[in-house]
Amino acid sequence: MKRIGKTILVAVATACLISCDGLFDEVPTNKLSENTIWTSPQLLDEYILPWYDNMDNGFSTFVTTLMKGLGREYEPWFGDQITVSRSDWYTADYGNILKSSQQEITQRSRTQWLTYYTQVRSINNLLEHMDDIPEGEQKERLKGEAHFFRAYYYYLLLRNFGGPLLITRTFDPLHEDSAAVRFPRASFEETVNYIVSEAELATQWLSDVNTLDNTGRPTKGAALTLAGKAYFWASGEHFQNVPDSLPWLGFSDNRSIEMLRNAEKEYDKVRELGLYSLMPVEGNTREDIVSGYRQIFLTKNSQESIWEVQHADDGDFSDKNGHHLDQYAAAPSFSGTYCAYVPTQNHVDEYRMLNGKSIKDKDSGYDSRHPYEGRDYRFYANVLYDGAEWNGHVMDIHYTIDSTGTEIPGADLTKYGAEEKACVTKTGYYMAKFLNEKNRIDNDENYGSGQNCIIWRWAEILLDYAEIYYRTDRPDKAMEMLNQIRERIHMPLYSTVSWDDIMNERRVELAFEKTTYWDLLRYGTAEQVMTGKSNPLFGVKIVEQRDGSYTYKFDKVVNGRNTTTRYFRARQYFKPIAWGDVRFHGIAQNPEWIEM
Repeated sequence: MKRIGKTILVAVATACLISCDGLFDEVPTNKLSENTIWTSPQLLDEYILPWYDNMDNGFSTFVTTLMKGLGREYEPWFGDQITVSRSDWYTADYGNILKSSQQEITQRSRTQWLTYYTQVRSINNLLEHMDDIPEGEQKERLKGEAHFFRAYYYYLLLRNFGGPLLITRTFDPLHEDSAAVRFPRASFEETVNYIVSEAELATQWLSDVNTLDNTGRPTKGAALTLAGKAYFWASGEHFQNVPDSLPWLGFSDNRSIEMLRNAEKEYDKVRELGLYSLMPVEGNTREDIVSGYRQIFLTKNSQESIWEVQHADDGDFSDKNGHHLDQYAAAPSFSGTYCAYVPTQNHVDEYRMLNGKSIKDKDSGYDSRHPYEGRDYRFYANVLYDGAEWNGHVMDIHYTIDSTGTEIPGADLTKYGAEEKACVTKTGYYMAKFLNEKNRIDNDENYGSGQNCIIWRWAEILLDYAEIYYRTDRPDKAMEMLNQIRERIHMPLYSTVSWDDIMNERRVELAFEKTTYWDLLRYGTAEQVMTGKSNPLFGVKIVEQRDGSYTYKFDKVVNGRNTTTRYFRARQYFKPIAWGDVRFHGIAQNPEWIEM
């Protein structure tokens, strides 16, 4: 089976190089002849691999203080559902971004901006040489992939930077007057329309379903979903009624309902394909339901998946695309030393009771002496709590008072090994969602985990539908969408639905998925949710008393000697554009950013 994974092909990569400062520096002349590339089926498929390599990091993680601007993190870290327990990661580039460091964000943003435009240039280059490619199935497929990825990279640019430079052709400084070539910033609306037009154009050549040897390539459903997502993003509250002087940051009036209805039309096209459905969760016991739900995220390219990052089955890092998710999330009892992804109490409190009521409701049946009983089944699937079972081990995340009155930490609160940087959870929880409890945890840096990282799945589209229907005065249809998801997880169905129900269902069903981070920006709530003063992160400390009873103390998460510092400022809704291109093209920088 052919997998789309990480490959470095120096010879063809030079065809899409840009400089570290701007988009228009001269390209090298000692590159492989393009005529050779366009006529070679093998080189053509290798030429497009960087489009896949750079579309999303998946579960790959790279945190560093040595190579500023090059780190990559798992986006949900930036929300409030999970945090990192490893203090040296908090003091690295990831932590600086959490602290709203302008220098760190500027460096990282420049890397993103140039990476995305590297791929855009490569795509433009291939499309301009389409006549040189021999006729056949590969050529037709490449057309679809090229238009899909051009739409996708402009979607990434729009989400991160607002309206970008819409560059639809290559620029050759050896044959063109670089002083005369300037591109303006496109408006927000122009960019959305361009993304949709490219995505819809891609459907002319993309397949409905991939053959096994093309697993991981975009399909017609992925392209239509991308078009819907562009409209759905544009419906965000933060992008309405922006000043006339900033057309690249949103609409001057309120176009939210229009964008929602446009998204609905695109999603309807996806639904009409009849290819996607929720993976069933069989069984009647909690154990069976939890196990079945976890399989959604361990099954590659399932009936529910629309678009996902293909990670190597064996976790191989040598020339494929493995990752360290299981190793980085493992508790000490499984030789874990990172404890990098730990759910917060903030998130745990989002899980309602089995009767559908919030734990804050007086008649919910929630018992603070037994806080983990009777909760939404997805809580047990997603979160490892004190007393949960994982791979035959009962999680021991509490302290026990001995005869001298000393608090003795449990096995999952005791560091593994002698590594100085080894740590334990700072929240009292460990993550279970996405993880393979049978995966080997060791120090072999060449092999890790192979779970795919889902970008879009059918459950998310149903949740998008619910939001669309509710905001366009069709609450019954919104309820229908939510109930499909709740029925799958064996939760009681809604008889009426509120906006809070929709938001809660979205947060719980998509827990730790990348969408939950981007939702905060779309709703314009990131300043509140991602700032510690307004929304501090909490954890739990559980102590077993001498009489066998347990006490639960909830307090702010601490890294080192201080509580976890988190800031999100208004300017961060749109990242800074690479300053080299701001100067070269004479375009406006996003508000409040200064050149470092």
